[in-house]
Amino acid sequence: MRCKVKKANLLILISIILSTACKPQHDYKLNIAVAANMQFAMKELSKAFTNQTGIACDLIIGSSGKLTAQIKEGAPFDIFVSADMKYPNDLFKSGHTSTVPKIYAYGKLVLWSMIDDTEPSIDILNTSEIKHIAIANPKTAPYGIAAIQVLNQHGIYESIKGKLVFGESISQTNQFITSKSAEIGFTSKSIVLSPQIKGKGNWVDIPNTDYSAIRQAVVILKNKNNLQDYAQAFHDFLFTDNAKNILENYGYSVKRQ
Repeated sequence: MRCKVKKANLLILISIILSTACKPQHDYKLNIAVAANMQFAMKELSKAFTNQTGIACDLIIGSSGKLTAQIKEGAPFDIFVSADMKYPNDLFKSGHTSTVPKIYAYGKLVLWSMIDDTEPSIDILNTSEIKHIAIANPKTAPYGIAAIQVLNQHGIYESIKGKLVFGESISQTNQFITSKSAEIGFTSKSIVLSPQIKGKGNWVDIPNTDYSAIRQAVVILKNKNNLQDYAQAFHDFLFTDNAKNILENYGYSVKRQ
């Protein structure tokens, strides 16, 4: 009887070992460095990706410039979803990526105010009604560069530069606007269309002709995480119809075949 018990226990143990060995492992997480303009869209994108593949994602939000600096310093990110082509190209040239930069979307700029009786327009920026204008830091944030281009395009940069309040990224710029520390500010259209913000304040599109195209690119990064296959899966997911539908819902333009 004792031998039978031992034999039965052994069979149970073997069964447990085999079932554990065959069970899919989902304890890994992709570390995705994400430009701040994409923070809300990326939450929805990563959720859809995880539901489809079982691969969990950690999002690290920041300005494209700051994230690039962190990557060069060895931050263990697996993939970089940037707000432009400049920083991914920089990382590609310096040997930090395993893929060439690829455009996944085109961003759009808006002028946004949380002051109830303020109707956003370029014309009011030079009035006494506006004392502070929030923009992302053009040194590290592509949407900040676009905002400066708009001001120069309309010939008002010199007259209103003293009103500019610089956020480290679009996220901090949005905080200046939502807290009403700045009466108005330039931000990404994806922010004002997000479920978290939609319907709050007043905003207006900035014509695409007023600034250079905001070509947002993605690259897979080299690191020691050994998650290249999963990073490639997310990279490919960004170009599926499912992902493109999500991006368009957040105001981005995408290329359709």
